Amino acid sequence: MLEEVLSGVVLIGTGTVTGIFVAVLVSVGPAMSAMGRADYLRAHALLGKGYHPMMPILVNVVTISGFVLGWLAESPGNVLFPAASVLLIGVQAVSHLGNVPINRSLSRLAADGPWEDPRPLWRAWHRLRTALAALALTAATFAVLATP
Repeated sequence: MLEEVLSGVVLIGTGTVTGIFVAVLVSVGPAMSAMGRADYLRAHALLGKGYHPMMPILVNVVTISGFVLGWLAESPGNVLFPAASVLLIGVQAVSHLGNVPINRSLSRLAADGPWEDPRPLWRAWHRLRTALAALALTAATFAVLATP
């Protein structure tokens, strides 16, 4: 029973993370790129309140669940669930080392004056973590489908 519950947590959680990242990649990001600086800074501040702390908590719960499933699941889940968790650690690393420092720097920017637009670099980091999340979802899906 625990294995089935944790499998659901991993699959639904990884799907949710990946879905949110894809939505940001294909819709939110392009919309924010089209904004002027002042509107962008305001929108970024408002959006950030909704994603934090939900996303880090969700990723942590799913990561831990995947590692637990590494002990509980039969082959190939005993390899694929931890692999998904390692990929989610990559998501966290990219977030904490790439996106979060950029996000924090935005709170110190004024709506006018000189600036180096952070959006291209932020998008590059976001594309990387989206790809890692999609790979984690793929691993988790194969684990659920292939494990007896």
